[in-house]
Amino acid sequence: MGCKAAGASRIIAVDINKDKFAKAKQLGATDCINPQDFKKPIQEVLTEMTGQGVDYSFEVIGHADTMVIKCKAAVAWEAGKPLSIEEVEVAPPKAHEVRIKIVATAVCHTDAYTLSGADPEGCFPVILGHEGAGIVESVGEGVTKVKKGDTVIPLYIPQCGECKFCKNPKTNLCQKIRITQGKGVMPDGTSRFTCKGKQLYHFMGTSTFSEYTVVADISVAKIDAAAPLDKVCLLGCGISTGYGAALNTAKVEPGSTCAVFGLGGVGLAVIMGCKIAGASRIIGIDINKDKYAKAKEFGATECISPQDSKKPIQEVLVEMTDGGVDYSFECIGNVGVMRAALEACHKGWGVSVIVGVAAAGQEISTRPFQLVTGRTWKGTAFGGWKSVDSVPKLVTEYMSKKIKVDEFVTHTLPFDKINEAFELMHSGKSIRAVLKF
Repeated sequence: MGCKAAGASRIIAVDINKDKFAKAKQLGATDCINPQDFKKPIQEVLTEMTGQGVDYSFEVIGHADTMVIKCKAAVAWEAGKPLSIEEVEVAPPKAHEVRIKIVATAVCHTDAYTLSGADPEGCFPVILGHEGAGIVESVGEGVTKVKKGDTVIPLYIPQCGECKFCKNPKTNLCQKIRITQGKGVMPDGTSRFTCKGKQLYHFMGTSTFSEYTVVADISVAKIDAAAPLDKVCLLGCGISTGYGAALNTAKVEPGSTCAVFGLGGVGLAVIMGCKIAGASRIIGIDINKDKYAKAKEFGATECISPQDSKKPIQEVLVEMTDGGVDYSFECIGNVGVMRAALEACHKGWGVSVIVGVAAAGQEISTRPFQLVTGRTWKGTAFGGWKSVDSVPKLVTEYMSKKIKVDEFVTHTLPFDKINEAFELMHSGKSIRAVLKF
């Protein structure tokens, strides 16, 4: 009635009860439709009916899964600039999607890498963030593994269980939504985020720097509701990556010698994994000696700086370990260090794992003889964990005190101070800064 009085030329009424249609038309509706009459989501039907979508819509039911939510988010409008706290609109989840209220999120070097402009898949404007945890707010049609109210961790590596990668026990690199995720959109090719009339891109399929986010239903893990979200959010990336690099990718053996290059959060998680696997000697390598004490708390038996020797660090390690280490891990993203990590490995059986992400266009190199003589070069993503299956188990390991998580959190800040969290990370003053909404 109000729309008619205001002069609207087309008023489309939507209800599953067709008995209401006659009355709606008496009051001014020009069309009446039932969502159950279509296989497509009702928003797609309306977009097709009207060309570009309606000018105004009104939700008078009270169903969260039909409502756009306005909330706070940190928007990266362009590369190389600080994030801007904005009010954004988060559309409801479509089929096989989940809308999550993020409770806590952490800042990771991968976020900074994309923000810097070095990421070849970087799209702007975008909502970054991929280490988060929260509560399911609503689900789209066809979602069966989680429901409203569940405690969850969004996953940047999904697990569909159907593609050849998911079915192969050798990898965790699910490809079901890889193409669209790399383009910064949902599986249907569109975004759920808008701000000031502009579409915002998604990031890594998670976008946890928003009070509400929408993810694919294969990109979410239900976890123990008792878990503290401002801690287990870290299991969405860094800790799981480093821990798994040692256990799953390298498969560190009891009594072995390990070298860990880079003593940030991921490097510390690698050290933790090596210790749990039974390594007898774990050498931490970093030019920042302020990190050594923490590394030893996590299990490093000794720490060295490449700047303390005139020899290349790989030569130093070979001399220290009677021929080289059994396992090495590069947790920085520097191709020169990647080579050093490989060449620090023992002839015949040494394994070096690349964990850090190098800048676009960078290439690794070494003399082929290093590989011919039995060294192995490997890489890892999310520590090799099959995400949906493994993240709940990692949370259980944390809750049972098998793995450390609290010790990684050096700063807890309100979400509005997200740029301060980035500064702490860049300065090396934080291992992980957690932001709470």
